[in-house]
Amino acid sequence: MSFVLSLSNDDATLENVGGKGTSLAKMLAAGLPVPDGFHVTTKAYRLFVSENGIQRRILDALKGIDPHDSDALDTASQQIGSFFTEAKTPRKIESAVSLVYGKMKNAPVAVRSSATAEDLPGASFAGQQETYLNIHGEQEVLAAIKRCWASLWTARAIAYRLNNNIDNGTVALAVVVQKLVFSDAAGILFTANPINGKRDELVINAAWGLGEAIVSGLVTPDTIIVKKDTGKIAYRETAEKRIMTVRTAQGTKEVPVSDSLKKKPVLSKKQIEELAWLGMKIERLYQMPMDIEWAMEKEKVLIVQARPITVLPPEWVLPEKKVLLFAGVWADRYNRKRLIIAADSIIAATTLMLAERQTSY
Repeated sequence: MSFVLSLSNDDATLENVGGKGTSLAKMLAAGLPVPDGFHVTTKAYRLFVSENGIQRRILDALKGIDPHDSDALDTASQQIGSFFTEAKTPRKIESAVSLVYGKMKNAPVAVRSSATAEDLPGASFAGQQETYLNIHGEQEVLAAIKRCWASLWTARAIAYRLNNNIDNGTVALAVVVQKLVFSDAAGILFTANPINGKRDELVINAAWGLGEAIVSGLVTPDTIIVKKDTGKIAYRETAEKRIMTVRTAQGTKEVPVSDSLKKKPVLSKKQIEELAWLGMKIERLYQMPMDIEWAMEKEKVLIVQARPITVLPPEWVLPEKKVLLFAGVWADRYNRKRLIIAADSIIAATTLMLAERQTSY
């Protein structure tokens, strides 16, 4: 296996390119709109730690550590981070990266961590390793790759692996270097409703600019719920979006949203339909509910990441057709001592809709 692989390479397996990289390769092979780029494989990471004698020192720093001792975790993480900062990237890795990145003509890229024990149906590793946006220039890309490697050893990531019996001695990190999407808007698409567990609903979150403002929780996004069977919008809330993430000469920053866009819906009906179609296609590809990150550049929707939804509540089902949940109390239509509303009347239908919306959204 090479130190670098094209994004759609047949060798882009979990072991070689990590969870994020494997997912991107799978979507590209299925013809989905994924920005181009390349993988820096786990072979590169393992050579880096081997030639710099880091692996043994990592395991020594973690020996006997308590995953619930935050101070000890922070100390170990900082110590391990210094090993990476002081180490030099082997020349053969630099040459491989430079050759492939050179073909991208110094284009701005996103440099994303991709661990071998992440984005799996039974594990929630989202956000534990680093992503660097708007990186351009050979030396800057190589530096971002090394910072990604180091982020395998954040305090949070170490604790999560210890608590889930994942061997810290066997994990490795790949890196995805991907053309940066100059997004006018971005967001997250869930192919099942993460609030109420409904599998027949898609939930779209959308905000202006790059997607980092949503992922980091800095902005309240628009929310759209789409019914899968009909494609119709079941619920729509346009938020007041005060902050957006934008590119700068040196990376990204958060800026205020202009007054003309603050209360404007991010997505048109046509764009919502396109996102819903892509979401259902990705769900069929994986055969499970998915958490998808998307971006929109000049009206074109691109998929930048997709992972299984690892925590999804059981789907709530009304146990009896002629029963209504109102203010947290089951009200039988024949119980005259409680709220009595005929389920087949207009009033009951309206009240049921409002009650369901309050409990679901």
